[in-house]
Amino acid sequence: MRLHAVLGSTALFVAGSFAIFADDAGHIDYHYALVGFPKQDATLFQQPFAGSKASLIYTLSDKLVIGAVNPKDGELVWRQPLSSVNTTEGYLRAGEDQDTVISAAGDEVTAWSSSDGRYVWGSKFPGSTAKDLEILELPDGKTDKDVKDAIVLLSGGVQGVKRIDGKTGVVRWTYEDASGDSPFQVSSSATSIYYISLHSTLLGGIKLKVTSLDTLTGQKLDQYTLSSESDVSSTESILFAGANSASPLLAWTDKAKKTVKVNILGKKSTTTIAVPSTEDVVKITLHAPHRINSLSHFLVQYDTATSHSAEIYHADPQKNTVVKAYSLPELPGNGAFTTSTSDANVFFTRITTDETVVVSSASHAVLGRWPAKKAALIDNAYPVHGVSEVAFRSGSAQAVRSAVLFSNGQWTLVRNGVLIWARPELLANALTAVWADLPEQEALAHELAIEGHQNVVAAYIHRVTRHIRDLKHLPTYVQGLPAQVVANFAGKSATPTPGEVQQDAFGFHKLVVVATDNGRLVALDAGSGGRIVWSVDFAAAAATLQDPVLRAAHGLIEVNAKGLETPIFVNSTTGAVLSSEVARASQNIALVADELISYDLVDGELKGYLGDAKSSDPIWGFAPSKGERIVGYTARPVVDPVASIGKVLGDRSVLYKYLNPNLVLVTTVVDSTRTASVYLLDSASGNLLHAVSHPNIDTSRAIPSAISEHWFSYSLTLDAATDDTSRGYQLIVAELYESALPNDRGPLGAASNSSSFQPSSASGDAAKPYVISQTYQIPEEISLMTVTQTRQGITSRELLIVLPESNSIVGIPRHVIDPRRPIGRDPTPLEASEGITKYNPALQFDPKWYLNHNLEVIGVKDVITSSALVESTSLVFSYGLDIFGTRVAPSFAFDMLGKGFNKIQMLATVLALGVGVVFVAPLVQRKQINALWQIT
Repeated sequence: MRLHAVLGSTALFVAGSFAIFADDAGHIDYHYALVGFPKQDATLFQQPFAGSKASLIYTLSDKLVIGAVNPKDGELVWRQPLSSVNTTEGYLRAGEDQDTVISAAGDEVTAWSSSDGRYVWGSKFPGSTAKDLEILELPDGKTDKDVKDAIVLLSGGVQGVKRIDGKTGVVRWTYEDASGDSPFQVSSSATSIYYISLHSTLLGGIKLKVTSLDTLTGQKLDQYTLSSESDVSSTESILFAGANSASPLLAWTDKAKKTVKVNILGKKSTTTIAVPSTEDVVKITLHAPHRINSLSHFLVQYDTATSHSAEIYHADPQKNTVVKAYSLPELPGNGAFTTSTSDANVFFTRITTDETVVVSSASHAVLGRWPAKKAALIDNAYPVHGVSEVAFRSGSAQAVRSAVLFSNGQWTLVRNGVLIWARPELLANALTAVWADLPEQEALAHELAIEGHQNVVAAYIHRVTRHIRDLKHLPTYVQGLPAQVVANFAGKSATPTPGEVQQDAFGFHKLVVVATDNGRLVALDAGSGGRIVWSVDFAAAAATLQDPVLRAAHGLIEVNAKGLETPIFVNSTTGAVLSSEVARASQNIALVADELISYDLVDGELKGYLGDAKSSDPIWGFAPSKGERIVGYTARPVVDPVASIGKVLGDRSVLYKYLNPNLVLVTTVVDSTRTASVYLLDSASGNLLHAVSHPNIDTSRAIPSAISEHWFSYSLTLDAATDDTSRGYQLIVAELYESALPNDRGPLGAASNSSSFQPSSASGDAAKPYVISQTYQIPEEISLMTVTQTRQGITSRELLIVLPESNSIVGIPRHVIDPRRPIGRDPTPLEASEGITKYNPALQFDPKWYLNHNLEVIGVKDVITSSALVESTSLVFSYGLDIFGTRVAPSFAFDMLGKGFNKIQMLATVLALGVGVVFVAPLVQRKQINALWQIT
């Protein structure tokens, strides 16, 4: 027994030590460091500092994450989530030849270092919300090498325009608008700052009011109102406002999208442009340069249901005219236009699925044309918007690279028509995810389950019949056997084909199906670096995934969401959407709920329902005490195999585990007394099995919890405002046993069966478990926790926790947080033989426990685990803003060879032994014969 304990402890230490080797990281891990969909008006190519020869792509996403991306390979250079603001509006601007980028979101304006994303300065305006942000390119006669100031437009509180010092963030002047109009946008030219506001009329129209301000003092120079109330009823009708060009523009369209009206800011008249009437226009977009020294040229893009076209216009601020220069031909399908500048020249890049074309704003001559090389990644997808950088020399465009967002959610870089890289930003801010086994594995499990419920003769006949049925796959298997042998010795390719995914002997190539907040369902191959296998867009089918619930069974994914009258069924292997009738007929089985009992919070009370029938009457209810509110509940996993019903102690006695599949852990708080309570319920009857209360708790922080097998854990944040000597964060772990005495089964030990409603006939009370718990002081707050899963439950479990402060995922070995660790003394020899160590109240996270190594996993919403086909390994997948996946072996990979095992050397040794036997056998035989003759 002691030898086995020593070997088990050694295996745990060896498994932990493997995590520190750098060559292990990235082989079994995959990480998508995401930012979200880039905003069109907040994405740009920019040198990180003056004199830099290379540019970075800076963007502010729809998730309000600022990111700098390397155009060469698409890797993130740095990123900064603006998570402290409660808004969806954000702005990002960069001045030419500057080493900072400036963002505005909520009530805060912040400057970041362009090269590494470090915080430079920040200015807060409580009670106000940023509505726009611009960089003052040539203020007060400064040179373009000086630090440039920023102009911010605020709404609410002190409403108006502020000029902020670009070096310190100090407000230099403020223009307050007390008119009651709604601030809309701010722009600047070489001479003035233009503040645009919206004035609502009694008939529901909107008048555009333009106020020009002095750049030095912020004093009002002029103000005029445009008669736009007949055209503009909402901000959607305003096509363009601003651009730091020589002549900033203000453009809008009428409700029918038949005309476009353009006003050169500073002028009180407008120019009307007729929209081409070949087909009904569904969208109009205006593209203009953003540099102060660029030509006053702009492009108007017209999109119809089947085609797109564009017209280029020249604006003359001196004559106050807008003249059409030329038109670009109408092309079928969707396309995107981008604007770039070189000195004063303006170029427009047209990107379609067939080609990339660069034209000059001055004439209709094509400066460069590159046919698009098709890529499987963007098939059936079209460009939505992008930004471009043009290399212009000798009167032509030598090269162009464009950062383009495609309709399938991939943010790509297209250089001269060639796809260089793609970032799967559609996965950012995933809502939920589920593991899906391959249909072949589920079919085999179903067949084995049938055999397990039959007698010996029937099970044997069933197995022989199944093997005969499988012989039809023998020719295909033999044909692919040489390729498999070569792959085993040479290593599998980094991007296996779907056929290789099916041939998974270890169960690592499971699919993870992710539902995103942009209405997509995406399947990732966990065993191939998280590559995207298929993607389904439900937004195109007029179905939005609001609060989606995913279930995987029988090779299908069942999608339930708010607004869906009936579930949607998707083939887990191909991503094909099936009707309910086809899905059920193809499987000849109904997808019923896995859970016998479901739970829901109704009016502050936790109620249990039979199955998913939440519309029926609850079978039990748990109402907390007066003043308490339920903040969360965690149930034991449906699939939670247990290898042993007891824990063997050092003296060979057994502590029997309290194994109840219906356990649910409920956490409540009392805000007035800063108290948190934990209740353990039997979900079959609603009986209370265990309760504990904790004082001096910060009830505003999350209380994550996890439950598995016969133990549960939760984490608390201590209230720093109390006089308690303890501060920081606590991790509580508790184990449940049938009795405090070894070899004792408790009050139900002699019973042949039991009931959750009448578990004990002694006094009518529920037979409650014996609980052992310990508390650990931890260095960081835990946002959520879960437990690893293995196929048979033989492998020791790990407690997986998410640390939001360090953006990490940590796996704590189960033996480290064993509640039976002795307090105030060293373990006895018998306890040491179990692997138990002395209790230490301070639990420091070992660097080897960090599953993400040196990566930052930001915005984790949940971590899900699944078992592989090998018992030693558990698959781990986390989602949120980032996607991260790995696999762990808590008790070491005892049932598979490591990657360092030399298969070629093994084969050579076997061959050498075989050759040796062939040559040595005659010699041995001859020697034996000679020995017999000598004896006789």
